[in-house]
Amino acid sequence: MRVHEVMSKAVETVKAKVAASEAKTRMRQRHVHHLVVTDGLELAGIVSERDLGGPKLPKALGKWTVADLMTSPVVTVTTRTPLRRAAALMKGRSLGSLVVTSANGKVAGIVTVSDLLDLIARTPEHRSNRALRRVRDREAWGEQ
Repeated sequence: MRVHEVMSKAVETVKAKVAASEAKTRMRQRHVHHLVVTDGLELAGIVSERDLGGPKLPKALGKWTVADLMTSPVVTVTTRTPLRRAAALMKGRSLGSLVVTSANGKVAGIVTVSDLLDLIARTPEHRSNRALRRVRDREAWGEQ
């Protein structure tokens, strides 16, 4: 399976000079946890909800811009990257997302930990393993 099969093509972007509080508001309004930071047409960084202080907006955030808090350079993968490699990158670097680029290097999407978890939850293998665990648990507790 490849990244393009699970990535979100709708990428929310923000300019580096935008106030961090505005970026936080945009995340909340659009129900996303990551914004891709652009400088013109170029990828400049990524900012996460965690970078902005978590789910609650700190009062001190008003002094900062996205450029002050973003991660740069961005860890990217291509649309053709195997999903296992993308997951290993996210785990190995403790990342919540990866920016996905096309063959010409332009932003094509984003893949998040939530995308990977959704995929696992949808797979028949996962569902059957979950059912087997329930049966084993019932047997262990003497239930029928």
